[in-house]
Order: sequence, then C-alpha cells, then structure tokens
Amino acid sequence: MREVVIKTSNLTKQYGQQKSVADLNIHVQKGRIYGLLGRNGAGKTTTMKMLLGLTQPTSGKVSVWGKPLSGNEKELLPRIGSLIESPGFYPNLTGTENLRIFAELRGLTNRNAIKNALDLVGLPYRDKKLFSQYSLGMKQRLAIALAVMHDPELLILDEPINGLDPIGIAEVRAFIRALCDERDKTILISSHILSEIALLADDIGIIDQGVLLEEESLAELEARSRKYIRFVVSDAEQAARILENSFREKQITVQGRRELWVNHMETPVAKMVSAFVAHGLEVSEAATVEESLEEYFKRVTGGEGIA
Repeated sequence: MREVVIKTSNLTKQYGQQKSVADLNIHVQKGRIYGLLGRNGAGKTTTMKMLLGLTQPTSGKVSVWGKPLSGNEKELLPRIGSLIESPGFYPNLTGTENLRIFAELRGLTNRNAIKNALDLVGLPYRDKKLFSQYSLGMKQRLAIALAVMHDPELLILDEPINGLDPIGIAEVRAFIRALCDERDKTILISSHILSEIALLADDIGIIDQGVLLEEESLAELEARSRKYIRFVVSDAEQAARILENSFREKQITVQGRRELWVNHMETPVAKMVSAFVAHGLEVSEAATVEESLEEYFKRVTGGEGIA
C-alpha cells in the first residue's frame, strides 16, 4: 500500500438544508493520478476547495501527508499546486509577465522557475504575444504552468481539460501523465469527461449529488465492469427461448425486437449462432461487448450519464 497523501474523513459541506458534499472519504495515494468523476454540480469543485482551505467544511476532516490541514496551512499549502476555475491573468500582459507577477507575490527566489514552468507546458519564454491573444488551449496551459511553477509535490486540478479542442486535450493529458510518471507528482484531477479519465487516471472516485459512490483503482473498476455478448437477430424473443431451451441460459436481456444480450460468457458464441441458424433465424451481428466507463457510471449512479 502506497503512502496516502490526501485523506478525508466524513468531509461535509452544507448550505442551509442542502448538502453539497456529504460524508466524503477519499484516499489519494502518492505518485498516482486520482480521477474524481461526477456530473457538473456533483460536488467536485466544492471538495477541491475544501482540500485547499478555500472553503471551510461544515464537518469532517482533511489530512494531507498525515497532518490535519486545519492549523497546518502554512506548512502544507506551499507543497501543493492547484487549478480551481480560471486564474485571474492580465489580458494586456504576456504569459511570462503574468507569471512574473505571481512569482513575486509568492516570494519565489528561483530565477528559472518561470522558464521551467513554461518549458514544461510547451509555452515560449519571453514571448511577445499577449494573454488576450492566446487560444483556449494556451490559456489552460498557462494556468497549469502557474500551478507547477513552484515545483509542488501535489497537484489539485479542477476540470483542466474543460473546453479544450481534441489536440489541446491530448497535449494536456500527456503533460499531466508525464508529471506523474517522470516527476513523481501526486495528482488529483476532477472531470466529467469519462473517456479522458479512463485514459489518464490510476484510481477513480465516482461522486454523485455530493456522495462518493465508488473508489477503486482503474484496474479494479475494469475487472468489475460488465461483459456480455450482443446479438442482432431477426427475432430476439425467439432467440431468447432457443438459448433457454438449448443451453439453459437464464442471464438474457432482450433489447427491442431484434437485439438481445447474454451476460453468461461460458457458452461459445459459435454454438449459439449455430442454434439460431438451425431454428431459421437470421443473425446479422454477434459480438462480445465490454461495458464502457460511461455505462458503468450510469449503472452505479442510476442516472442518465455524466454530461
């Protein structure tokens, strides 16, 4: 078991009668990427703000590196880099000039800190282009450069790929993965883009209406995801009866007039197809399907998906 960098104990944030976050217990391990998944409004941003001391919890505790955050902010927060919503960059200044202001405010003494941060995210140093002329992808990369400029051990990134085009998403994804793999950073990243988290995260937490429903490694989640055989035939009801009579299959779901799913994977697909054909059915498709992260999310939350 790796060292746990972030641990919350029954973390709760309540506004009036509404609980934005309810009894949250998450565990972010050292040197791994933890993806916090949830719909917009599920409580992801509120959680991250509490982890950074930007919002005080109604109840519960936050521990970072084994120490309570409350009372140890001056020691712990300088070791953390964060991206929560959009930083207030000056549109009439360049990226380098903007970072220089933040470096002075933070009292950074490393003269190469700004250049190193810009190099990391692939932005030019001392460029003449103003922030107002940046593309959305460049603006997001500058925000991440600000988060890593002081070389933190832990990164907390709220929706860092939100609004980016496919090329920008791929660039930011590769950069975040490299920070973890090559620089041993621990990263907590929130998102509602399931396909990207599936490509990026080592561990997954699923939050819905402020409640943590699942927390497991991506490998464990994939092992638990449902697998089934999908058939498209001329008569799905008749096909289901054939499977029940010929193979004693009971785990069958009929999807409309022509489609059925078989959850039991032991009977060879070829045998089932042969049985259908022998009874005069036409088989247009037969394939093994693995449940996607989107489908798993729907099943766990009992909802309509994440978007």
